[in-house]
Amino acid sequence: MDMLKQINETTEFLKQKGMQNPEIAIILGTGLGKLVNHIEIEQELDYEHIPNFPVSTVDFHKGKLIYGEMSGKKILAMEGRFHYYEGYTMQEITFPVRVMKALGVKYLLISNACGALNLDFKKGGLMLLDDHINLLGDGPLIGPNHNGLGPRFPDMSQPYSAFLNEKMERISIENGITLYKGVYVAVAGPNLETRAEYRFLKGIGADVVGMSTVPEVIVANHTGLSCAAISVITDECDPDNLNPVDIDDIIQTASVAEESLIKLFKILIQGL
Repeated sequence: MDMLKQINETTEFLKQKGMQNPEIAIILGTGLGKLVNHIEIEQELDYEHIPNFPVSTVDFHKGKLIYGEMSGKKILAMEGRFHYYEGYTMQEITFPVRVMKALGVKYLLISNACGALNLDFKKGGLMLLDDHINLLGDGPLIGPNHNGLGPRFPDMSQPYSAFLNEKMERISIENGITLYKGVYVAVAGPNLETRAEYRFLKGIGADVVGMSTVPEVIVANHTGLSCAAISVITDECDPDNLNPVDIDDIIQTASVAEESLIKLFKILIQGL
């Protein structure tokens, strides 16, 4: 089916289910699902029950689309996202962002778990994405361009909204939340990186490394959707002192740091 038809079909289905006029959308990353506890839920749907939606295959991603109210705003939240390493195409990974725009979302907030390449950034902290590097080896805009969705060559000089970033930096200062700021590099995964790869990624200008977010941000820019993203730093990637990564430890660290992320997002949403 043509992408435009898929977007329209999914959008109409969600509207019929009561997901009307959300103002803000949130994509929740690895270990970052507790934010939904702060949403007054009006409707929730498993991805498998939504036409044209992929289904999350990662154990710790629940796979629900949630609609409700938080801080006085109508919210659409993805509890669980899709990754390139799951075998999905870039178009499938970013399809929900297209639907968010079609539903009328004005702001997209994204979270992810990452590893720190910049050793000044400490485990358990948050990093505001100022820019990114795409090393996924693919992009969501490759193929025919639908002019109704966005331009053939979208500008990426400022992929993350200066307006949203400035607000979050101010909120972090006012509320004593440690918020680093830097460059996120996206790699395909699902394997973690070698020592040599960590050195390379740091050498090309990345502060943190992860396996998501960039495709969604590219499509948000393509479709004219203001977005911002926060990385939760779950491990420190020091190639000279590298220990095997424990995924359970990563999830636990994300869960602890999540409280600061929730506070940041809640105050931001209230002020939008």
